[in-house]
Amino acid sequence: MATPDSASVVALELKTKLSGKILKTTLAGALVDIGQAVPGVIHISQLQKEAVNKVEDVVTEGQQVDVWVRRVKKDRIELTMIEPLAYEWKEILPEMIVKGKVVRLESYGAFVDFGAERPGLIHVSEITQGYVKTASEVLKEGEEIEAKVLDVDRRKRQIRLSMKALQAAVIESAKPEREERKGPGKRKGKKEDESYTMEVEAPNEPQFTAMQMAWQQALEKSKGKGKVRRKSYKSASEEQEKLFNSTLENRLPTGG
Repeated sequence: MATPDSASVVALELKTKLSGKILKTTLAGALVDIGQAVPGVIHISQLQKEAVNKVEDVVTEGQQVDVWVRRVKKDRIELTMIEPLAYEWKEILPEMIVKGKVVRLESYGAFVDFGAERPGLIHVSEITQGYVKTASEVLKEGEEIEAKVLDVDRRKRQIRLSMKALQAAVIESAKPEREERKGPGKRKGKKEDESYTMEVEAPNEPQFTAMQMAWQQALEKSKGKGKVRRKSYKSASEEQEKLFNSTLENRLPTGG
């Protein structure tokens, strides 16, 4: 914050609070010494919020006053004794984080003064996570809170705020990154990897003759493989199979 001893005209910013002494009063306002190379000027309309008929009704020469910078010019610094708003309408934007005081409670929400022309409304559904019946269950008048701006309607002069939005952001940032902890394990589901469940058949699989099939069956039995796959000759009838076995017994070579 600038002070009369350290501030310069160039360094002064709008809304800077200063302390000064009334040097002279006029019909249009007052001159103020604020420790600058150029005088400070307060217009009569800037002495107080209420209407002023006579400057001397509000200030007198030699009086110490608190003022705020409205505009800086080469030959003067325009001041006001009306404390400016912390936020003008054009300065209030969605996603902003503001701090304010609860000034009124209703069943449907809470009104918060954060330095704008009008208080912002926190609807009961935006106060906290979970169900809240009335705003008074969570908040009380005079309580200092922090909230996020959800929406600004300049035409209707309405400002919607949310405390829950900030809580959700904290919860999200604290949530463990579960996805990173997961390995490339097998994905759950009814469908399994087709490479494990599908039988791949070689193209153009040759069809065996009756003799070849009988011979193959005999070789597999002699090696103790148990059941023989019948995929290639499943369509053979039982009579044909008996014939194959009979042929096998007559032709199977014996050891010796």
